[in-house]
Formats: sequence, C-alpha cells, structure tokens
Amino acid sequence: MRLLKVATCNLNQWAMDFDCNLKNIKQSITEAKAVGAMIRLGPELEITGYGCEDHFLELDTVAHSWECLKELLLGDWTDGILCSFGMPVIKDSERYNCQVLCLNRKIIMIRPKMWLANDGNYRELRWFTAWKPKDHLEDFHLPTEVSDALSQTTVPFGYGYVQFLDTSVAAEVCEELFTPQPPHAELALNGVEVFMNASGSHHQLRKLDLRNRAFISATHTRGGVYMYSNHQGCDGGRLYYDGCSCVVVNGDMVAQGSQFSVKDVEMVFAQIDLDAVASLRSSVSSFQEQASCKAKVSKVFVPYKLCQPFNLQMSLSSPVKIRYHSPEEEIALGPACWLWDYLRRSGASGFLLPLSGGADSSSVAAIVGSMCQLVVKEIAKGDEQIKADAIRIGHYADGQFPTDNKEFAKRIFYTVFMGSENSSEATTTRAKVLADEIGSWHLNVSIDGVVSSLISLFQTLTGKRPRYKVDGGSNIENLGLQNIQARVRMVLAFMLASLLPWVHNKPGFYLVLGSSNVDEALRGYLTKYDCSSADINPIGSISKTDLRRFLKWAAVHLGYLSLAEIEAAPPTAELEPIRSNYSQLDEVDMGMTYDELSVYGRLRKIFRCGPLSMFKNLCYKWGTKLTPAEVADKVKYFFKYYSINRHKMTVLTPSYHAESYSPEDNRFDLRQFLYNVRWPYQFRKIDELVNELDGDKIALTKSTEGERVHVTADGGMGVVAAGSGDPRAGF
Repeated sequence: MRLLKVATCNLNQWAMDFDCNLKNIKQSITEAKAVGAMIRLGPELEITGYGCEDHFLELDTVAHSWECLKELLLGDWTDGILCSFGMPVIKDSERYNCQVLCLNRKIIMIRPKMWLANDGNYRELRWFTAWKPKDHLEDFHLPTEVSDALSQTTVPFGYGYVQFLDTSVAAEVCEELFTPQPPHAELALNGVEVFMNASGSHHQLRKLDLRNRAFISATHTRGGVYMYSNHQGCDGGRLYYDGCSCVVVNGDMVAQGSQFSVKDVEMVFAQIDLDAVASLRSSVSSFQEQASCKAKVSKVFVPYKLCQPFNLQMSLSSPVKIRYHSPEEEIALGPACWLWDYLRRSGASGFLLPLSGGADSSSVAAIVGSMCQLVVKEIAKGDEQIKADAIRIGHYADGQFPTDNKEFAKRIFYTVFMGSENSSEATTTRAKVLADEIGSWHLNVSIDGVVSSLISLFQTLTGKRPRYKVDGGSNIENLGLQNIQARVRMVLAFMLASLLPWVHNKPGFYLVLGSSNVDEALRGYLTKYDCSSADINPIGSISKTDLRRFLKWAAVHLGYLSLAEIEAAPPTAELEPIRSNYSQLDEVDMGMTYDELSVYGRLRKIFRCGPLSMFKNLCYKWGTKLTPAEVADKVKYFFKYYSINRHKMTVLTPSYHAESYSPEDNRFDLRQFLYNVRWPYQFRKIDELVNELDGDKIALTKSTEGERVHVTADGGMGVVAAGSGDPRAGF
C-alpha cells in the first residue's frame, strides 16, 4: 500500500488584499499539517485574489506576489508538505497565470496555465498569456531578492509534472479541465497519479453538477486522484465563488467541501491508497495500450517520499454522496454569503432596503434574513473571525455578540415601505409583517408630499399639470407621474441610508439594496435611477420564476411565513391609482409574461439568437399554440422593448451573478446600448418567412380538406396589449 493524505481548501480571498490572503493561506497550511497531509492545494491566483482584473497589469501586483511567496518559503510553512500556490509570474516580458509548486522551502516547479478562461465573466487573455510550448521545460530565473533569500537561482518552468520517489503529481489549472483535450488525459498516460486543479469558479444556479461531472469523468476511465480547490466568497466583484473543493478517486467523490459558507478557510481532507489507482489502470486494456505509445511529457524529479506504508492508524476515505442544493437553497445561501462579504469588507454598518411588499424586494429581505441566520449559526459553532466581524458591524458592547438572528437583524438592517396614494393596504401590511418576522428596523413612509411638491413645481414652470391615464391623461403624462414616484424613492433611500445611523447614534453608513430581477432588466421594466438603483443587488441576475419558487421555499425553511402570501399576490408596481375597474399588473404592462421573458433571455444570450433565429426556434417551441405570425409578433415586440431600454444596463446596480442569461453589460453581456429599435432588416426577414409558412399552410390545408385536418394553431397565447406603454421605461 502507498497511503497518501491530501488537503485541499475553500479560501475566501480578497482581490489585492495581500495580508488577508496570506493569513488565509497560512491558516490552511497549518490545518493541513496538523492532520498529517502531505499535499496542500489552494485556489487559482490565491496570493493576489482571482478578481484583480486590470491590477494584474501592474508590476506592483507581481512584485507583491513574490514577496508573499518569499515569506511563505522562508518560514516553516512548506516543511514536509508539497504546497501549490497560485500567483502571476512574468517571464521574458510575458505575464502568466501560474501554479508554483513548493516543498521544504524550495520552489520545485512553476506551472503556467496553458488554456485561459476568456468567455462569459472571464477575460484572462486581457491580462495573461497562454503557455504554448509542450515539449520541454525551460529554466526560469527567479527575481534577485527571491533567489538571494532562497539560495536558488533557477527553477523549471512550463508544462510537466513532478516525479517523487513513490508517486507523481501534476497541476491542471481551472479552465484546462474543460478543454476538448485536457492535460490530465496525457498526463495520466505518463503515469501521473495525483492531479491538482486550482480554480476560480463562480456560482451560477444549477451549475455545480457540470463541474462535478468533469472531475468524475477525468478519473473514471483513466484512474487517478483529482484534487480541486476553489475560492469561496465575494473577492471584490459581482461573482460569488462557490467553493465545493473536493477530492475524487477513480471516479468516486471521497471528500467534498461546502458550496456556500461565511467562513474564511475551510479544509477538505482525504486519505487514499494510491495502489487503487495503479490497480485500476492495469486492469484496463485500452489504457495499457495507449500508455505504451504515449507522447512523453517532461518531468521534474524530486527525491522525496509523500506516501506512508500500510498502517491501521490511517483509515481510507470512502465514497460519499455528492451534496447538491436545490435552486431555492442556492438563492437563500449564495447571495446571503455574498452580502456578508460585501458588508464586512465595505466598512458599512448594515443594509437599507426599500421594501414594497412585493415578490422582488421581499426576496431580498429574506436573503438578508438568511445571512443573519448563517452568521449566528457560525458564531455558535465557535468561529472567532465571524464573531469579531459581527461584533464590529453590529456595534456590540464588550463581552456581547449575536446569539439571535432577529436581534442581529435589528442592528444591521433597515427596511422602509415608501408608500403613496397608489399603494394598497395589502402591500403595506405584507411589508410590515415580513419585517417583523426577519427582525429589521422597519419604517412606513408616505412620499405623497414630495411627489405633490414636484408636480406643483412642474405646473409652476410649464402651466400644465399631468394626469394619470385612468384620469384622462396621455401615456406620456402617465409614464412621467410613475417615474417621479420611482425616483423620489431612490433619493429617499440613499438619504435614509446615510442619515439613519446618525439618528440612532450609530457610526458608519448603510448600503442601499436593489431589488430588480433579471427578467425586468432584460425587458427594461424599470425606471432609470429609480428605487432599483442601489449600491448592490443580490437578485439582479435571478429570474422572476426562480424567485417565486424561492419565496415558497423560504416561507417554510427560513421561517418567514408571510412570504407564501406575498408569492401568491399578482406582481404590480403600484404606481398608478387603484380603481374598481383597473388594477396595474406587471405582465400586462410589459406585454409579455415572466415565463416568456425567461425564454427570450436564454435564447438571446445562451443560444446567441438574433431576431430571425429566435423566431425559428420559437416556432418549434410554441408552434402547437401559436401561428407563425403570432410568434413573429411576440419576437418583434420583445426585441423592440429590449433595444429601447438597453441603455438602462449601463447604470444597472452591480448585481450578484447567478444566471447565464443576465443582460448586465459591464462585465458579462457585451452589446451596444444604442439600437435601431425597428430592426428593419431582421424584421423584414421574419415577415418574409412568415409569408412563406402561411403559403405552405394554405396549400397543406387545401390538400387535406376532405380529411378535416386542421394545421393552424389556436392562437390562445396572443400578444397582450401594453396597457400604459411601459410604466417604468423612462430615461
């Protein structure tokens, strides 16, 4: 037997905070050595933090990384344990994303990333060069201050692996695992038994299974030990890195870390018999045949043993059932952890949320409540860092700390119902009940006086007084009156966030939380600079459909019972007067349903559909219910309002990224914001195709008249007329 104990970890790093990152790295090594691990793997670019972005272009960032690495090597941190550290390295004027493998106070190899992540949220080619040579290792001359300190001048640099006396180990960095020809396939044929994947992978709803399948596939037929380490937390941007560091052996998950946590360091350990890897490989004939004629990969020989012989004091790790959260749990946990990191690192004293009593703002309130529950639970388990952060943020007296999530919420969370003459008693009550269930400090404010003053000022300036449409006004008047209310709420929210702490003799300021969802952003169903404008938005990339499922789940599992009633209420902006014969509804105003918006969003972004290809796809999807002409009307209606409102994405509140069809334009969805909203060429092509299809249907109907075959659709899902144009679509 060759028994090997390995350690991988979730680290909550912070981009450009080298002290924070080094502290977490040291703690992870300390915990790994305490249990006798011989390999410690950390996440990609862990020394700098993954999300440094254009800071990677600064020479200071690289220099500080070497200083931190030198500190690790001059201490006893790498004594008796192979450590893989992620950092940027400059070689021959080119910057590489590297894993630096260290043992016994020496650098034994630097492995540059060969395939860079450069789509979706990732722009690695902006900052790094992909390493191309595969046939040899090169000598890398260490920076003078490092070589002098370590008495080491050069180290091997490039694609290869490390051959120890009793096993062989190689790095495979994040994106490389997901390429068509991943390095581990070739490395396995060269005898590598342990693969170390340092990653910076973000959370997205329903995504984890894709990642886990890749680990399992990498070792199921080839054999091997696959170690995976990931960041966990908000390191300074819109992404939440969702941990789940793990160890997979021969296709079986034997150790798995948490996906969501407010902890800074979480270790994952596994104890493995490497002879199980050798046994599997020797039993697969095709593996043996391919290994016999493999392309050679360069290696670095290290005369050191990592394994122990058979002993009963080391029990082997057994396969475990992979843990997956439901999408509702993911919404409750991911944004909550992201909010906690943002709160404790921003210097703020809490959050302020305009709480309308509707589904979106209530979802945000529930997520803050979930955050408070997570923090109190970890404090009860004895986490001193979380306890210290909570005491500082909540301004507890000496010797006191949070023990009750509602009491903690009262200290850090303001909710404000900003009602008007158009608000219903039902939403007013729902907001108050939910605030009481969560424990927030709740205010009920009327904005009628401010709105009336602005309208009077306008009348003084112009001699005209606008009216709502239900009172005989035009669409322009109706829209303007709604936008006034929305923007007044934004101004009031920021004023309260900055001054309420002062009123209550608290230091600091509160962060304003936004509550527009991904579907509303896609359609532009929000006013530019209204109360959806905020400091951060935890649900800005979550669909309305998922949020409604979350509300049902949270009513039971978070204990906020009023959410069930909130979910059952029809979505409404409550920006127009309520009349016995008229009630404003979101889906009527938008001219499309939220379910339809989700379909449009996925086709536009994930499947890269323009108007014509979206029309063709929807003819298949909706063809049993709609005629081609009706599908065409829907597609054209969507693209018209999407392009009219695209400019709003330029000022969209920074949002937690959770959905692959997010329209957020600053990092993820890179499209222009000035369109020809008539789409003349594309819509003409759709019309031509509709005419062709209608001609085909007429011919088919005539040829089958005797058999009474009806080919046309029933048209039961026709376009809903937009009742008031677009109630929240102003500049």
